[in-house]
Amino acid sequence: MKWPVVKLGEVCEFKYGKSLPAGQRDGGGFPVYGSNGIVGWHSKPLTGGPTIVVGRKGSFGEVAYSPGACWPIDTTYYIDSSSTKSDLKWLSYRLKGLGLTSLNRAAAIPGLNREDAYRQELQLPPLDEQRRIAEILDQVDALRATRRRALCQVDDLSRSIFLDMFGNPMTNPKGWPVIAIERVCDLVRGSSPRPQGDPRFFGGPVPRLMISDITRDGKLVTPRTDSLTVEGAKRSRPCPRGTVVMAVSGNIGLASMLAVDACIHDGFVGFTHLDQAVLRPRFLLEVLSESKAAHDQSQAGAIFKNITTTDIKRMEVISPPLDVQVEFANRVRAVEHVGDFSQQAAAELDALSSSLYTRAFAGEI
Repeated sequence: MKWPVVKLGEVCEFKYGKSLPAGQRDGGGFPVYGSNGIVGWHSKPLTGGPTIVVGRKGSFGEVAYSPGACWPIDTTYYIDSSSTKSDLKWLSYRLKGLGLTSLNRAAAIPGLNREDAYRQELQLPPLDEQRRIAEILDQVDALRATRRRALCQVDDLSRSIFLDMFGNPMTNPKGWPVIAIERVCDLVRGSSPRPQGDPRFFGGPVPRLMISDITRDGKLVTPRTDSLTVEGAKRSRPCPRGTVVMAVSGNIGLASMLAVDACIHDGFVGFTHLDQAVLRPRFLLEVLSESKAAHDQSQAGAIFKNITTTDIKRMEVISPPLDVQVEFANRVRAVEHVGDFSQQAAAELDALSSSLYTRAFAGEI
């Protein structure tokens, strides 16, 4: 089936979100969206109904769909019923497949220029067909969500083991020794080839980590959202399998461990050359995750707000005896072995979903 090819700017308008600082969010019933999803709640919405939210700064190009009214903040663009004639759910799926995350032109803070987005081409099916496609993809997403919940349960069990053995690493009730990050590893900032989207550097065989990979996979991540060529990887920051990484823009403080060799962009730092005679990678990952959880729960002290690599280097973490860390890693490995089956099934479903998305947007389903 052949549909007309149009530019994204002919289909919709990217409206600018509006600032709503964390201190002004009153915890009401409407979600507040940042560049990488919900960041809070407020009693008043900015939009009047279902809304597509697109990351403009930080986690630029990431796409979220709000089924009801919401408040997109000023790091985002948004699309509602007043800015498109297309079915919003279909358009949200289509935007995720346009590769907006590769359109950054900013030298410092990653950002998406909407004029660049408007130039992207897509096939435009009739409205009824858009709705049919959206319904099919909704069913696929529901299956993927079930797999993700299974993986989250594995992560939750690992966290329970950690807290039972070591206590809260922020308050350190068991009195473990502490050590500064800079004493046990090299902290490296990610890097990205320029210009963004250049086919010499992007779209090759080398995985490139994105926030959406971590939110999909959890603590052990296999990047599948974006990739680089071999030449592009030379201009990025390659990190070996097993490297602990942490986001320093977008979802700041979100930590994970690479399941494969991959590159990280400038929104991440990598904890490389870790002295495993002092800290084991799986243990460090759990400490960082607990630090992030404590920050998200309290929002007090803002330990991850405007954080720099120097700040991270000076962070102090608990350092229990190595044999206790090894015991923790072994117990977690047994749990994660069970999770490997869910991970493999999730990967197979993701591959099937990707194929289905491609066929759906080409009019082949």
